[in-house]
Amino acid sequence: MNTPLIPPRLRDDCMAMPQGVSWIPVDQALTRLRDGITPVAQTETVPLPQAGGRVLARPAIARRSNPPAANSAVDGYGFAHAATGSGIQRLPLVQGRAAAGQPWPHAVPMGHAIRILTGAILPEGVDTVVLEEDCATDGRIVAFDGPVRRGANTRKAGEDVARGATALPAGHVLRAPDLALLAALAIREVEVFRPLRVAVLSTGDEIVPWPGQPAGPHQIPDANRPMLLELVTRWGAKAIDLGHVRDDPAAIRAVLDRGAEQADVILTSGGASAGDEDHVSALLRTEGRLSSWRIALKPGRPLAIAEWRGVPVLGLPGNPVAALVCALVFARPAILRMAGADWPERRGFLVPAGFEKTKKAGRREFLRARIGTDGQAEVFASEGSGRISGLSWATGLVELPDQAISIRPGDPVLFLPYGSFGL
Repeated sequence: MNTPLIPPRLRDDCMAMPQGVSWIPVDQALTRLRDGITPVAQTETVPLPQAGGRVLARPAIARRSNPPAANSAVDGYGFAHAATGSGIQRLPLVQGRAAAGQPWPHAVPMGHAIRILTGAILPEGVDTVVLEEDCATDGRIVAFDGPVRRGANTRKAGEDVARGATALPAGHVLRAPDLALLAALAIREVEVFRPLRVAVLSTGDEIVPWPGQPAGPHQIPDANRPMLLELVTRWGAKAIDLGHVRDDPAAIRAVLDRGAEQADVILTSGGASAGDEDHVSALLRTEGRLSSWRIALKPGRPLAIAEWRGVPVLGLPGNPVAALVCALVFARPAILRMAGADWPERRGFLVPAGFEKTKKAGRREFLRARIGTDGQAEVFASEGSGRISGLSWATGLVELPDQAISIRPGDPVLFLPYGSFGL
């Protein structure tokens, strides 16, 4: 059996930084990352109930119109508009009614009306409905004030989506409301990209792999790996836990080899800079293909973009605060794009600042923040990247621009809720 060819996931020409560039702005880095990514190619067809969170590989085409036939939007009385005019209208009622799932099988004679309920198909001879609260009836005749607009209180066939129309485009991540739409359009299965496999690895002699393990004063529990594994799962990927490895090049090499066999992309935390103990970046540089970026970003800065055995590696900072920010800003859009989804832009909204800050020019800043009861953005008391509690305290991030800025209470700032990042 021949092994299928797998193209490179990152393109060299897009990922390498130009000569002489020491700091790269966030937006430029994101553009280079987006342009350098190749999505996975494998697809599969799954039943609609199992498609939540998956990425459409082909447009979803309506097999049925919604609504499939003209129907009533209200409970009331239906009739032919041509039989009515101005002033008080009195129309005899046919004996019977039209209800959702119980269509009236006969034509309604001109000049007559029929009792009709919400969702009922308009019988032949009916093109207009008057709301029952606007009518008086004795069971034989219905009376209401005219004129009534032709087609009032009715829904046209296919006015939502017509049969044969594109309901959702390729690259769309299917959510619960999307499943409702596709079910209404008689789509029982969809072609989707297979789930992306994302491996997560923590490195560092100072790291204790599991919470609660004995740790010396020179050691810290691994906060990054559970955080990143949860993020990957929420982003619709299959998370693969590569565990923790010490600052040993041979051990790191072995784990990277295992990750390349099991995953489509590897996320590492720690060792992404250029220090003596940054063995991940050193190994990627000597045995893989590495473009080590210094992002004009706070918190964050070092970000390793590499390939190992043909598999992309995103090397995140070891500090949990910086790791989360870089994961949200860089890893999330990269992972979604590799999974076949559209590249997601950051989405936020302007709110009044509930804080003061003066920022120098030169780098983008993301502050841990939440919206107070007064509707203003509060920021965490400390900007120290070691204060992990601020990540849990916050409900989002305030994004400050690259240029210098002085913020006073009440000034508008951009708030990015965690929900906009899929948290």
